[in-house]
Amino acid sequence: MSINTGIIAYVTGALLLLLGIMMLSALPFSFYFDDGSAKAILSGAAVTMAFGSLSILFKKHSGDNIGKREGYLIVALAWICVGLFSSLPYIFGGVFHTITDSIFESISGLTTTGATVMTDIEVIPNGLLFWRSLTQWIGGMGIIVLTVAIFPLLGIGGVELFVAEAPGPTSNKIHPRIKETAKRLWFIYVGLTVLLSIILLICGMGWFDALNHALTAMATGGFSTKNASIAAFDSPVIEYILTLFMFIGGVNYTLIYFGVQGRFSKVWSSSEFKTYLSVIITTILLVTGSILIFTDYQVEHAFRAAAFQVVSVITTTGFITEDYTSWTSFLTLIFFVLLFFGACGGSTSGGIKMIRHLVFFKNSTMEFQQLMHPKALIRVKVDNQLVHRSTLTHIISFVLIYLVLFVIGSVIMAGILYEFEQPFKSAVGAVATSLGNVGPAIGDLGPVDNFSIVPISGKWVLLFLMLLGRLELFTILILFTPYFWRSN
Repeated sequence: MSINTGIIAYVTGALLLLLGIMMLSALPFSFYFDDGSAKAILSGAAVTMAFGSLSILFKKHSGDNIGKREGYLIVALAWICVGLFSSLPYIFGGVFHTITDSIFESISGLTTTGATVMTDIEVIPNGLLFWRSLTQWIGGMGIIVLTVAIFPLLGIGGVELFVAEAPGPTSNKIHPRIKETAKRLWFIYVGLTVLLSIILLICGMGWFDALNHALTAMATGGFSTKNASIAAFDSPVIEYILTLFMFIGGVNYTLIYFGVQGRFSKVWSSSEFKTYLSVIITTILLVTGSILIFTDYQVEHAFRAAAFQVVSVITTTGFITEDYTSWTSFLTLIFFVLLFFGACGGSTSGGIKMIRHLVFFKNSTMEFQQLMHPKALIRVKVDNQLVHRSTLTHIISFVLIYLVLFVIGSVIMAGILYEFEQPFKSAVGAVATSLGNVGPAIGDLGPVDNFSIVPISGKWVLLFLMLLGRLELFTILILFTPYFWRSN
């Protein structure tokens, strides 16, 4: 059966139209602050909606359902197209010297990586800064999930899209109908964003900063309106509030839904959630103790710095208040390892995800048990449910491919960054943070640095890794296999 290119063009065009409309939401901020960015925003929106309309005209609505191949192609093409067209306001606004930098900032935002090439964020017009934050918010839950919620208006089934894009493996469902699931996810997402905006405003942030940081915190993205990120506000209260909401952003949204309903037993019965909480608490205590030993920080300051940085990195948010690479080499290594963790499946975070680490660990433990008791029937269970062999294979393959990509990417980037002061550390850090959609890295690309110094070829490598990480590897890599393109 051949691929239905018409429906792919139609859906991608609808997404671009939606993106253009969202782009226009930055206009009121441009007008309010009179920052001169209105023309760039309007031009970007006009071009985006024009291309979207042309794509829709490629095939008028026929009510066709989306098959697996069409679903994967739409997800991959949508993220690429949305990433490219999201860069138009930067290009028309002359924010960067090269188109590559504009695309890098755009895709870094959409994938919620948060690795920036802006050397002076605070001189950028507020209209464009809002658009920059909004790209992360859009990408946080996934533009495909948003569109699934309104697909009935288009007459297109969206189940295959949701399966291809949904962030991380999760067996729980909020509602059996995919449209209702998407609506509930976005209701929670919007509600938490509004709540955080209000709290940050009460805590002393200006309304514009509060809105932008709420957008990027709930997206676990990490873009800030300040060069020094959250450190610019010098407020312990704001740091504690953001630590809490970053933690929430890393929780499986199904569990958040249960929590909102007051069904806390469902939350606490989740093995992944307990693993997530345990890893964070243990790491915070370890880092706090190390800071107290190796620096002159007071206890509260050490705990707050540790908690904020640990939660920010594990949830792949990427906000910073401290340069963790300046503490000790030991702690630099700890934070490098955290780049591979990720929070819960079904959250907006990147990385490998806790559920995969948990299953991988349980499966490894089972293998040792099997060696001692070769005739025993030992199966991997999570939340008292058997993990099917196909799921185990998928998770093990994912982890291995992830590590292989990390090694290959590091070798390539080490060659590209050979003129850096710390080429090896910078290369492995850049690859780990891009593949995990985290943001800050180590070496010459640490928390207080940015990616503007990376050569153009290196930026394109990192862009590809960001997309791979955001779409959980297989959605992109399957397009490079011959099996995908066979007609039967």
